[in-house]
Amino acid sequence: MSVVAYAPASTANVSVGFDVLGGALAPINGDLFGDRVKISAGDFGFSLECSGRYAHKLPADYKTNIVYQCYLVYQDALKKQNKEILPVKMTLEKNLPVGSGLGSSSSSIVAALEALNAWHDYLLDENEMLLLMGEMEGQISGSVHYDNVAPCYLGGMQLMINEGGVISQTIPSFKEWYWVVAYPGISISTSAARNILPAQYRLSDTLTYGRRLGAFVHASHSNQPELAAEMLKDVIAEPYRSQLIPGFKEARLFAQQSGALAMGISGSGPTVFAVMTDLVQAQSLQHWLTENFLQNDEGFCHICRLDEQGARVLGTEL
Repeated sequence: MSVVAYAPASTANVSVGFDVLGGALAPINGDLFGDRVKISAGDFGFSLECSGRYAHKLPADYKTNIVYQCYLVYQDALKKQNKEILPVKMTLEKNLPVGSGLGSSSSSIVAALEALNAWHDYLLDENEMLLLMGEMEGQISGSVHYDNVAPCYLGGMQLMINEGGVISQTIPSFKEWYWVVAYPGISISTSAARNILPAQYRLSDTLTYGRRLGAFVHASHSNQPELAAEMLKDVIAEPYRSQLIPGFKEARLFAQQSGALAMGISGSGPTVFAVMTDLVQAQSLQHWLTENFLQNDEGFCHICRLDEQGARVLGTEL
């Protein structure tokens, strides 16, 4: 017997919601766009194998792999319930590039913990799982934040609350939106993307940020897609991080000319996204980005919808 869990890619910030918005992504062609973790019974404590397109980017020592760290925190969580973790053999299929701005680490974390929880008959509830996922993400980025792990785990568009015992809640999304997502094939570390941001912001920028975020959430709940799209502008990170992404200005100009409602940086970058409502225009932009924005064979461009399901158990085969 074995269990296979899948966790989708995600786009954090979504331009208007720095550290408080995130959406899960699903290509419209039906491809799985995220990492998978398989668990089967182990002969002793823990063993790990890695496969997938980006497995060569992972550390050679399994003890520094995030999946092993997930095993350890899940083991600790079970100990608090006076339960023992089972011996497991885990396989990580690494399908998302590291340092891409697509929630690569979150995908591995969520898939690993979802598989472990399924293997142990769901001993942890949703909130306990999210807390563990945030803790694991914090080990990588240096601070606990949920704008990738929450949408990756729960699906849809998530608004981070992190107050009053509530970590995240789903807000309505627009089914007619296509998300054209392009990863150029280079990496930007989260810490490097953080370090380029100013330590202080002008009052006018913070007021603009709050106004647009509030308007976006309101527009999402009141089904005003045009208003929501108009709010997808970033005054916090994009003015600084865009200089780290080759060809960003040219890509934004072509996206605007191609009918995109908005364009921005996915997470810390270098992946960019564009929101469109016309599939033909989205395909035209996908072709242009593939030909002009991608830097090497590691890059790719997908047309996505939001993945409303989030993490799930697929079955028993990788």
